Parts: sequence; C-alpha cells; structure tokens
Amino acid sequence: MAHGGTDGMDHSGMAKEAAATQAGNVQAQFKLSSEKTMPNQESTIKIKIQDKDGKSIDKFDTVHEKQMHFIIVSKDLSFFNHIHPDYEGNGEFTITTQFPTSDEFKMIADITPTGMGAMSKSQWITVQGEQSAQKSIDPDTSLTKLVDGKEVTLSIDHLMAGTELNLNFNIKDSQSKQPVKDLQPYLGAVGHVVILTQDAENYLHVHPTDEKASGPDAKFMTTFPHYAYIRFGDNSSRMVKYLLYLL
Repeated sequence: MAHGGTDGMDHSGMAKEAAATQAGNVQAQFKLSSEKTMPNQESTIKIKIQDKDGKSIDKFDTVHEKQMHFIIVSKDLSFFNHIHPDYEGNGEFTITTQFPTSDEFKMIADITPTGMGAMSKSQWITVQGEQSAQKSIDPDTSLTKLVDGKEVTLSIDHLMAGTELNLNFNIKDSQSKQPVKDLQPYLGAVGHVVILTQDAENYLHVHPTDEKASGPDAKFMTTFPHYAYIRFGDNSSRMVKYLLYLL
C-alpha cells in the first residue's frame, strides 16, 4: 500500500533547484515487484519519470556521479538508506533492496531532468507484517558519535529557523583522538547530509561547502524553514545519525 507526498528541498552543492512550475510538470510512478512487500525480502522498485501528460522523460543530468539519488526512511526515522537506482532508459530507474521491518517507509527520488533544475519526488510504502512499536523520537543529548573506530562530532553555529546556519562534522580517531585528514570522496564529495523533519514531509539534501575537503572537518550550510525535530543522516563511506530539536 502506498500514498504520495511532497517534499521541501535544499540541494546545496547540487544542481540548481527547479522552479515550482517545472517540478510540478514532472511526476514519478513508484512500483514495487510485489503487491505485498515483506520485511527482509528482496524487493525491486521501479521509478518511472514522466511529464504531466504521461510522456516519459528520458534525459537526466548526472549529479554527484549518479542520475538518481534514492532515499528510504522509516516513519519513526530509525532507518535511513541512501542508494542509487540504475537507469534503464525511457525514464525508468530500477533498484533491488530490502526493508528491515514491517512499517511505513518514505521513498524519495532526487533527479535533475536535463534542461530543468534539481527536484525530488516521493511516495510512502507500507511493508506488511506485524508492526513493532514505533520508536520514540527524542533529541540527542550528545552530538558526538562513534562509528567504525571514528569519533564524529557535529557542531552548529546556531539553531534558529529561517536563518542560514553552518553544520560542521569533525572526525577523529576514537582511540588516539588524532584528527582524520585522509577522508576519501564519496560520490564526488567529502560527505552527503540528508535532513528530515519528524514527519518526514520536509526533506533537505545538502552537500559540503568544500567538496574536496579531506578532513578533519566536513562543513555544510543550509536553512531550516521552521522549528521541528530534525534527523540528520550523514551518508558517506560511514553513516552517522543525529536527532536534534530545532528552535
């Protein structure tokens, strides 16, 4: 079972964002290989990109090495995946993946049709089975995370809605506490940050202000439209999650 939705979007560091009229003339059809999608089973997702009259859009710009960036996030924001469907031609993208639990998941497709700006299209999907209790969404009290032997600390110059702000991810070796200075690019940048509001209806995809940085800092800039719980997912060779409350 699926139902559609719309996203706010900020493609800092990506292609120029499409005008509302352009984005409104593009639609996406999401189709799964089974009418009843089950957890922990292979599911093939087909995403068909068309204009408002149902004609296939068949040319897409490559942005950060891919023609489509595809985000899957669970309703309680506990699961996040950033993957990349293959382009099959004639406006159709395909990818095979798994959903970890029975829950509602939002699928978000980032695309840049040639001659237009960057845009995202989304749809909710319900994964069948007995659903476990939703995890509560509580703000993190610490902005330092340990991931694969690295200590990652997020700092923000301020948390005010409607005002441009800076995000900085500082990476150290968790044992020696020495700064990591040899970060390798992932899809053309030192990092990729996806930001979602509590209801997953507002979505930001942000890239570094210095894409060629090698550490220990990965810096990003964005603006949040209003106050909310915010989930940060930093998807690079390693993934770090943060949950903050934005004032």
